[in-house]
Amino acid sequence: MMMHREDILKEEKKVEYLELIYDLIFVYIIGRNNSLLLAVEDGFVPAGHFAIYILCTLAVIQIWNFSTFYINMFGRNGVRDHVFLFVNMYLLYYIGEGTRLHWKSFFTQYHAAWALILINTGIQYLIELRNHKGLRDTEKTIRRLAAVLFTEAALVLLAIPTAGLPFPVFSAIAILAGVILTWYSADEKKAERIDFTHLSERAMLYVVFTFGEMIIAIASYFDGALTPNSVYFSLLAFLIVAALFLSYEMLYNHIIDRERKTTGMGYMLLHIFLILALNSITAALEFMQNTGVSLLPKTIFLVSAFLLFYFCLFGLMRYAKKEVRFRPLSVLPPAGLMLLFTVLMMLLRENMKVNIAVSVVFVYAMFLWIYRFRR
Repeated sequence: MMMHREDILKEEKKVEYLELIYDLIFVYIIGRNNSLLLAVEDGFVPAGHFAIYILCTLAVIQIWNFSTFYINMFGRNGVRDHVFLFVNMYLLYYIGEGTRLHWKSFFTQYHAAWALILINTGIQYLIELRNHKGLRDTEKTIRRLAAVLFTEAALVLLAIPTAGLPFPVFSAIAILAGVILTWYSADEKKAERIDFTHLSERAMLYVVFTFGEMIIAIASYFDGALTPNSVYFSLLAFLIVAALFLSYEMLYNHIIDRERKTTGMGYMLLHIFLILALNSITAALEFMQNTGVSLLPKTIFLVSAFLLFYFCLFGLMRYAKKEVRFRPLSVLPPAGLMLLFTVLMMLLRENMKVNIAVSVVFVYAMFLWIYRFRR
């Protein structure tokens, strides 16, 4: 009796050299996105620049997300995969170069490259149809995902004539449509096509690259003066980064069930916002020692970025191993810590020495809460 290709037990997919090369372009773009927060007026980043920072960060992470899902389901590390990924890398340079404070001047370039990347990935799905003729479920999945990509690409192109608007509302609609349509296209009953081990590893690598940018950013704390004040702030900034890294490492290595059957849609969606949070923490740590940034907005920014990071970690707990005794009520202690942290940070914002010390205590308290689930 003959077996369909879908019925054959899939060999575990490994992260290929090609994927790592592809991810390097995103390391460059992470830095470009954070540069959007360099302009400070009246004590903080102008609302328009801040909104563009959020939009550009989400757009790029979503591009990476779409590419990752295709490779996970259908990638063979062949010539076609190389060609299509290198085309995407080339187009991503136009996105990176268009990510500037005067973003509107590069609006057409940015959106044209964005749309072409989506179309390029969508074409890969359509080509893949020929390898799955007669397999209705797989054909349906391929058509759905291709439709998502082409729909978002059309919305991105429609945004180009609206470059003169104060806020790129149609660009935001394109991203939101991509998120909603991707979620709608997920079917947990067909989760066997997803290699969650590979998917989670790819997400982890992107997080590591983002931490790399954070490590570079806190280098500004090491000014070489070796004064007590300089040593104090550099040490505490380093401890914050270490705690954030350890928290994610503990979750990835010891709590997440990387063998489970799932579409991984929720997992990757949470990572989109987790990476946004890490990017924002990086910028907020740079703001902390910038006297040109007002205390209230930079404190709110830092607190919000921390909270978003931990909210995403809470969400990832739904992918925990069965032996991990995580219950909804388990979030009450860290929720209380988050509330206390927020109150203290706002009350103590006038004293940055105490403020950063509170941040250190908070991130290590959260790490210990996550660590208890490993035990």
